[in-house]
Amino acid sequence: MLLRGWWTTPVARAFLALLLMIVIGCVFSADGAFFRWSVHRDMLRQVSVHGMLACGMTVVIITAGIDLSVSSLLALAAVSFAWLMMPLGWPAVFAIPVVLVFGTALGSASGALVARMRIQPFIVTLAMMVFARGLAKVISGGRKITNYVTDPDGSTRLVELPQIFGLIDSKVLGGNLSIVTIIFLVCVLVTWIVLSRLRLGRYIYAVGGNEEAARLSGVPVRRTLITAYALSGLFAAVAGICQAAQETHGDPETGMAYELDAIAMVVIGGTTLAGGKGSVVLTLIGVLTIGYLQKILSLNAAPEATRLMLTGAIIICAVLFQRGK
Repeated sequence: MLLRGWWTTPVARAFLALLLMIVIGCVFSADGAFFRWSVHRDMLRQVSVHGMLACGMTVVIITAGIDLSVSSLLALAAVSFAWLMMPLGWPAVFAIPVVLVFGTALGSASGALVARMRIQPFIVTLAMMVFARGLAKVISGGRKITNYVTDPDGSTRLVELPQIFGLIDSKVLGGNLSIVTIIFLVCVLVTWIVLSRLRLGRYIYAVGGNEEAARLSGVPVRRTLITAYALSGLFAAVAGICQAAQETHGDPETGMAYELDAIAMVVIGGTTLAGGKGSVVLTLIGVLTIGYLQKILSLNAAPEATRLMLTGAIIICAVLFQRGK
């Protein structure tokens, strides 16, 4: 009976989904490519940016909210970081904090509209998604910001790529682990500490479980919601910095539909969209599940349309499975 009960837990169900992906990868191994470590290393690198967004999305979804703006905030952070580093020539020690504060501020703005103006999170973050994408295009002039810099007189010059770009996109441990993956794991650790070890985490779960009961119990609901969306904005800014470093430029069109992957990772992990339940550990399992799904499709040359359709179908199945439980 105890074993039977364990298999019905969210962690067990999330692990079963991950195990299923690994089994599928072993069956459709693309002539043994799936069994090479480099494939798994590259999968972790490719999914890390999405995983950073999923960390923030986990916090917001536990409050019974949603954040559709994370992909646009990522693009805005990538453009801002590239603009500060190359055309303006700022050192990384100043550019990184400015971008992080910028992302956190926009996330806080979304949280304030949700908490104080009582506007639905879907509407607020949809509006922020459009606003942030537009602002990214304004800053970049509608084009990629690269190390080919145009001066006020119209002349173009080539500047050296910032060293921080190479550092973030480098590998350690003999080339077996990417720095961006380490940054993702740090984001997971920070989220785990917030949700599991801080009073703020208890407030987040309380608000998601029953906002009115939390308010009557003395929980600062408004401040909690604002902080949750601020964390989502912060992680989106971190992801944008990593995205700019990996692409070696700031693209206002980057990150399109990344919010879909982030939501899928959170839901597949077992965090309920109704709020009040879930954890970043479950999200980590969901990140690996989606990562392996995408890698298997890539190894077998599946078209992009197939990946998108499967991701959407998986989200629906995961939500229906949660409702059934």
